[in-house]
Amino acid sequence: MKRIVMTVLLALSIVAGFACTGKGDLSKRQAKKVKEYFANTLQGVECEYSNGKAIKLADIGQMRTAVWNCWREAVNGYSEEKLIAPFAADEPRDTGYWHLPENLEPDANMPYYFIKKGEQPEAGYPLFLYMHGSGSKRSEWENGFRLCHSYADAPSLHFIPQIPNGFGELYRWAIQSKQWAWEKLLRLAFLEDNIDANRIYFYGISEGGYGSQRLASFYADYLAGAGPMAGGEPLKNAPMENLANIAFSLRTGEMDHGFARNVMTENAAKTIAKLAEEHPGLYKNFIEIVPGMGHGINYETTTPWLSKHVRNPHPTYFYWEDYDMYGRHRTGFYNLRVNETSRNNDEERTCYEVKISGNTIDVKVENATYTTTRAIYNIPMFFERSYAPATKGNITLFLNEELFDLSQPVKVMVNGKEAFNGVVKPTVGAMVESCVEYFDPERVFPAKVDVEIR
Repeated sequence: MKRIVMTVLLALSIVAGFACTGKGDLSKRQAKKVKEYFANTLQGVECEYSNGKAIKLADIGQMRTAVWNCWREAVNGYSEEKLIAPFAADEPRDTGYWHLPENLEPDANMPYYFIKKGEQPEAGYPLFLYMHGSGSKRSEWENGFRLCHSYADAPSLHFIPQIPNGFGELYRWAIQSKQWAWEKLLRLAFLEDNIDANRIYFYGISEGGYGSQRLASFYADYLAGAGPMAGGEPLKNAPMENLANIAFSLRTGEMDHGFARNVMTENAAKTIAKLAEEHPGLYKNFIEIVPGMGHGINYETTTPWLSKHVRNPHPTYFYWEDYDMYGRHRTGFYNLRVNETSRNNDEERTCYEVKISGNTIDVKVENATYTTTRAIYNIPMFFERSYAPATKGNITLFLNEELFDLSQPVKVMVNGKEAFNGVVKPTVGAMVESCVEYFDPERVFPAKVDVEIR
């Protein structure tokens, strides 16, 4: 994933020694090279890792651990504001602070609480990111602190930030400065031994509902679930197709007419119900128009429902509508990375539908164009999409032993045509590239295929 980089590069100290090495793993020289590459990427330095050294199939697990340990050392050595230790209700309250990049949001100091509830499970705590509403930022933040303690979702961790600037477009949880923060949160959380990497959830109320709905679609591959409340977004801002494989809850009052939140929630319910019918078992959802309620509803049911669901980081089906969120695109989703876009202009969005069966990957690549069909309060709410097959672009498909038999040929079909057929050798380079792309322990992929779209 392309990083949002601070204009002033932060100093990085490379940890002395080579703790990520071991017998049969990376050599000391290789480990140093890998850590230096990771260090450069963390600082936003554009560079390439060119080591294509092959890995024996039997050594994939051991090598993955070595590469991840190099990543851990590089991140731990990176000079930045880290996560504070979580605190329980009976412990003194602590406040952490992250300064967002000046070039993305000036004078943006984001305080946060990091609370823990219950005893740590063996696999680690589930982690919830809570986004508050758009009232007075101090009172909204404190109300969120109270609410997060009240939910019956223990054992759990809740990351509770306060919006840095409480006015205008900056009071948005999905703008680029906040994307930087959430990617940092994910990157650091994945290195914490007390957090379960497959049980991370985004949720919020009102303005936080809008934000968490957008972010759910944008970051679905990292999440076990998402739960906007008292929200509702035009689906152009949060394509529901991207939500295959995660749990999605959206609850809005029947009388919540502000910005047509109730109408948008009803549209989301109809859309995801159709997707769930077309793809049984993939679009888990709990969308409810709460009878008789306005903007205030019972918030107690969302996180307990979400906490029952665990992420599948290696699905055999996913759909990715690659859309820009406040002017920024992601560069990867699940095991797909975009090297060269297929879009012909900024109005188009490229959609990737990926199906994996045995050792065959079938990828459908289309460009989509939206046409507004209905507006409410002068806000475009309903759309039609037209599609055309993509005729250009380049993507990488990362492969692992969870999904493929890497001792056998892998076939890639793109828009019905064979684009690749052959045995793919695992390499250190593929692991390093995918580690930088996703910074996710579940997605350190040992092999890759680059594919031209024609």
